[in-house]
Amino acid sequence: MELVFLGTAAMIPTKERNHSALLIKYNGEGILVDCGEGTQRQFKIAEETATRITKILISHWHGDHVLGLPGLLQTLSASEYTSKENTLEIYGPKGVKKQLELMLQAFPFDNKLKMSVKEISSGIFVSTEDYEIEAYPLDHSLPTIGFVFREKDKRRIDMTKIKKIGIPEGPLLGNLQQNKAVVWKNKKVQPKDATYVVQGKKIGIIADTGQCKACLDIAEEADCLICEATYMEKEAAKAEQYKHLTIKQAALIAHTSNVKKLILTHFSQRYKDLSEQQEEAKSVFPTVTLAYDGMKVTI
Repeated sequence: MELVFLGTAAMIPTKERNHSALLIKYNGEGILVDCGEGTQRQFKIAEETATRITKILISHWHGDHVLGLPGLLQTLSASEYTSKENTLEIYGPKGVKKQLELMLQAFPFDNKLKMSVKEISSGIFVSTEDYEIEAYPLDHSLPTIGFVFREKDKRRIDMTKIKKIGIPEGPLLGNLQQNKAVVWKNKKVQPKDATYVVQGKKIGIIADTGQCKACLDIAEEADCLICEATYMEKEAAKAEQYKHLTIKQAALIAHTSNVKKLILTHFSQRYKDLSEQQEEAKSVFPTVTLAYDGMKVTI
């Protein structure tokens, strides 16, 4: 799994940072989380392919998270994306259907896309053979969703044990991998005797929010937490006023929740040099990374 940070700015972009967008690449799929203004150009700069997108997750309907949608959808509609008979799945908080409809009316084009638009609030809303995605309501100035991408556990064949038992390649191994007991040479072989489980990865994504319990739920035991960190701690009053997190608050969430890796994003344009922010975060959570546009992380 690879995370591609296409945009890491807050409300106002800078020369170095574009509006919010994150691409999750997983088994040939592209899951786009938010689509700020200029996102499709960020795909080009990062040398990524927008036509691999299968799902778009919208955290909330502030412009810096959605104004890239019209251009991206128009580009996909005019590409080979439509010839593959893909259905583009779009998920967002309450109101996303009407808001997207109005957006497409405001920017008309020959829309050939097959789209499925669903409003979500909490709970698992995507479940495939390989992963699931869960929504958590956050505390912002309008309905906002945080996400957990959770890879499902995989059962693998332990070839060392299989060689000792003597089971040849074939259907019996397939049954064991599906957690089913088999009979070999008149003896019952349980899955635990010949397989092992690889625990799936958990990615937590905390979009714009003030402090709330959902932040801890999203972060809990995450292999990687991606968290907004708009302000420094000295601007905590401003963060509370506008319902955002400070860098220290984000780091405390990671520390409290036993997160393995913390990546901060969504930085205010007022900060030019982030070295002070890095130190503030590291004082609480040493294994922290400050995201930048084009950054790619393998999980």
